[in-house]
Amino acid sequence: SRAPRVCERARKKRIARALPAFYSTPRSLRRLVEDAARTSCSGRVYTSETLVRAKSRRRHTLTARGRDVKMAAIASIQFAAGVRAPASAAKSLKATSSSSSFMGARVAAPARSVRTAAAGGLKVEAKYDAGVGVFGNKAGMTQLFTEEGLCVPVTVIAVQAGNVVTQVKTEDTDGYNAVQVGYDQVADYKITKPEVGHCAKAGVPPMRHLEEFRLVGAPTHELGAQLNPSDIFKVDDVVDIRGTSIGKGWQGAVKKYGFSRGLMTHGSKSHRQHGSVGAGTSPGRIFPGKKMHSQMGNEAVTARKLKVMRVEEDCIIVKGSVPGKRGNLLRIAPSKIVGKTIPHKLQEA
Repeated sequence: SRAPRVCERARKKRIARALPAFYSTPRSLRRLVEDAARTSCSGRVYTSETLVRAKSRRRHTLTARGRDVKMAAIASIQFAAGVRAPASAAKSLKATSSSSSFMGARVAAPARSVRTAAAGGLKVEAKYDAGVGVFGNKAGMTQLFTEEGLCVPVTVIAVQAGNVVTQVKTEDTDGYNAVQVGYDQVADYKITKPEVGHCAKAGVPPMRHLEEFRLVGAPTHELGAQLNPSDIFKVDDVVDIRGTSIGKGWQGAVKKYGFSRGLMTHGSKSHRQHGSVGAGTSPGRIFPGKKMHSQMGNEAVTARKLKVMRVEEDCIIVKGSVPGKRGNLLRIAPSKIVGKTIPHKLQEA
């Protein structure tokens, strides 16, 4: 009866030692920095006092220990980036070194991965759009013949009632430049009351979909303005179209990643298995990002630099295929080409 308890205790110790090392990978480190930036923007600053208070409110499980290590890492990033706690909690912040230790787990503060703005806080960088676009629904695919006699496969994107400006954001009012566009006019009972009030404030009917187009410069659009596809896009323009891909369900590595199958004869016991997943003794775990059987499709996909073949008031015809099935919501925006539609280097705020 003692052996299982010893094994469980050893397993917990191994997990506890591996938790700080988990944040040393580039992808997880970037995600941790983003969490720290989001936490700082929301006004929360983790200090040693808040971490101890949070630990005392819950049981000391493995999940709680991982959450404590993450909070300690965020506190280290905030301290290295110059984010200070309010005056009431400033006395409890005693960490002065480049690393932070909490609950026996020492986590290094990746100060090199955090950029500090002129005011001393965290700087959050987001993706910019080349311009304001429109929304539409995939109607299907067909073909067009050019003047040279070439048969070109095209996709027809139907544009329904909507595509109106519901909010204009500037650096003075919201800290960044963006234009929020509403699409797909519906009855007011089909969306939430806050969304109905938001559309009514802009003077537009209730819209099912609300999404922003983030811009580099100050927007010139007016609140409640109608966006027509023929005014934004012209023939031979290139656009980026984003949508949700068709879901394929749970698939194996042969279908999802193109793995080679094993022999089907000669006594082979491995036909469509993905094979080994790594060594057993060292490191004794599966590395993150290992290609294995998993969910396929049903994710946001962007088809870039599609040529516009024809533009009308109620439809846009582009060359090639777009993500999703018929009726799928699509986001059509001017294609992002560095040096042409967006500058090479964005000016720091």
